[in-house]
Amino acid sequence: MKPLRKIIFPAAGSGTRFLPATKATPKEMLTIVDKPLIQYGVEEALAAGMDQIIMITGRGKRSVEDHFDVSVGLELTLQQAGKDKLYNIVSRVSNMAEVIYVRQKRALGLGHAVLCADHWINDEPFGVSLADELIINEKPAMRQLAEVYEQTGCSVIGLIEVPEEQIHKYGIVAYVEENGLMRLTDMVEKPSAKDAPSNLAMMGRYVFTPRLMELLHDVKPGRGNEIQLTDAIAMLAREEPVYGVRLQGQRFDAGSPEGFLLANAILGMQHEEYGPSLRKALKEYL
Repeated sequence: MKPLRKIIFPAAGSGTRFLPATKATPKEMLTIVDKPLIQYGVEEALAAGMDQIIMITGRGKRSVEDHFDVSVGLELTLQQAGKDKLYNIVSRVSNMAEVIYVRQKRALGLGHAVLCADHWINDEPFGVSLADELIINEKPAMRQLAEVYEQTGCSVIGLIEVPEEQIHKYGIVAYVEENGLMRLTDMVEKPSAKDAPSNLAMMGRYVFTPRLMELLHDVKPGRGNEIQLTDAIAMLAREEPVYGVRLQGQRFDAGSPEGFLLANAILGMQHEEYGPSLRKALKEYL
């Protein structure tokens, strides 16, 4: 079984729900408390042992690349000013991982975004992480998946139970219990509640065997001429075991303005440095 080292971050979306904030700033660079969304995702991947990062970007995403690059002038200025704490924070970001950037020239769906990294996978297992699904836990979400991959050598999907009224927003899975694990038998993209096989939704964390990338080449474009990742996963599950993991942790839909604000409020109050003063201020205002 090959080690799990590579992970794909689809980051080419336009972030229209956050306009006008995302007119000139990528959604992935919007900050939750004190660091951008995409950095949370990269740190989570590194904690799972995935140290080869493949970013799928598009037009207007240059600041994502700059964030993980060395900023010689800024680092020198911080050193000269004696701001060692800030210097360490900035330099750590630029040295935390090997990052490859691949341009998705046309937005043709999540499956197409993953397929853009085909050349860099080289018949190895790989993760996929959607950074706007923010999951905070002592054991990072990707680590929870990686443990099942290391146990089985099979693909693993992160799942979260969703309320009935939200089922139509997600890819929903059918499953059977197998040797203490949850083996997925089918996936349905955004079904109605009455047609859904369960209330377990795929939640932006995936580990795949190389076969998934091969199957993506065979997926036919669907609605909006998009290549759906869910379709390829369903094909994969008919060929080889695909397991699900109920993700543990605080989950925020930071891809929506409401979830983004909630993440900032809750994680801000939990922050070691900012939390006490923020909680005090909120009590005065509310």
